[in-house]
Amino acid sequence: MFALIDCNNFYASCERVFQPQWEGKPVVILSNNDGCVIARSNEAKALGIPMGAPAFQYKQQFKQQGIKVFSSNYPLYGDMSNRVMTILEKYSPNLEVYSIDEAFLQFKGFDLFDLEQEGHRMRKQVRQWTGIPVSVGMAHTKALAKIANKIAKKFAARTRGVYCIDTEEKRIKALKWTEIGDVWGVGRQHRKRLEAMGITNALEFTLLPDDWVRKHMSVLGLRLKKDLLGIPSIQLEEIIPRKKGIATTRSFEKTLTHFSDLEERISTFATSCAEKMRKQQSSCNALLVFVRSDPHKKGSIPYRNSCVLPLPYATNSSITLSKYAVMGLKKIFKEDVHYKKAGVMIMGLVPTEKRQLTLFQSNNEKHLTVMQSLDKIHKRFGPHRIKLGNQDLKRTWKMKQEYLSHRFTTELNEVIIVK
Repeated sequence: MFALIDCNNFYASCERVFQPQWEGKPVVILSNNDGCVIARSNEAKALGIPMGAPAFQYKQQFKQQGIKVFSSNYPLYGDMSNRVMTILEKYSPNLEVYSIDEAFLQFKGFDLFDLEQEGHRMRKQVRQWTGIPVSVGMAHTKALAKIANKIAKKFAARTRGVYCIDTEEKRIKALKWTEIGDVWGVGRQHRKRLEAMGITNALEFTLLPDDWVRKHMSVLGLRLKKDLLGIPSIQLEEIIPRKKGIATTRSFEKTLTHFSDLEERISTFATSCAEKMRKQQSSCNALLVFVRSDPHKKGSIPYRNSCVLPLPYATNSSITLSKYAVMGLKKIFKEDVHYKKAGVMIMGLVPTEKRQLTLFQSNNEKHLTVMQSLDKIHKRFGPHRIKLGNQDLKRTWKMKQEYLSHRFTTELNEVIIVK
């Protein structure tokens, strides 16, 4: 038996835990730089606020309808997610963290347990210990557990947030209810193809011939079909995959024209990428540097360019990556251009412990010790305490976050104050 636990309106719920005055009121969360709506409470959805709504276009509507706006607070959301997952893993050792607000549990050897009651107990404990409301869907396969979770959330008053597809009758009924576009794993293109054939719900999809599904939707589509039939075919992902690519890109507050200013930014971006790599114990074999002019500035020369630099050996050293990133910038920099955006992308990621060294050029072992010390200092005292010589020691890039709440659980100076 599988269970999918999904946090309800997760970002909004995290904000409400520490600011309960917004419970039951419309809340929206904005993306990086307060660009557009990326999360909405049920109350905001009912008022017609669409996902992806540009914040500047809806600013007046937010004010008129009393909608509380928050900037995205990822340190808070990440920590709250970790707390929820820590509770869930106590119910079963077989846990797959599917996303920041979703997790699959697999129950093996629980034949004598009332799993629906376990679901209610799980839901109650997560709510009591973290303040986050969750919905629980249970079924014999992961795909059916996804549908069960949607039913638990859609009909919360009747299900009390927990629904179990444990009979053939419930499975058929649930598949008839689920539109084909809402089936887990059916993307936009597959949905269009299926709808053109008259397939409108999940049950009709399961009646298609295996050969057709495999031909047009690959083996993954066939696994999905079997999962929906109640035959376990999609297993838990027990290994958390490393990212295949990492990038740091930024738009500048104002246009830059001098090489020294761009050099500082590119070096900072390369350092940021190196830190992300070291966290997942990866190294890279190449990096890409790009620059872009401001297309809206009158009289400026339109320009965009990039270059890829292969590295002599796989590395995650901030010093080495900064050096090569600046070399790349020198190749593509042009005078008299007003630069508005730049970035560094690292490619060819490999596990650090398995990276291939060269015969004639080996990684500088001194860098390894320096990077370890650097990471320890940043972990203890906070980021950006130590920088490379070509970085601005007084400058830290900050996103536009006009509606940012406190990092209540991760920053000592911002913990909640009880009066």
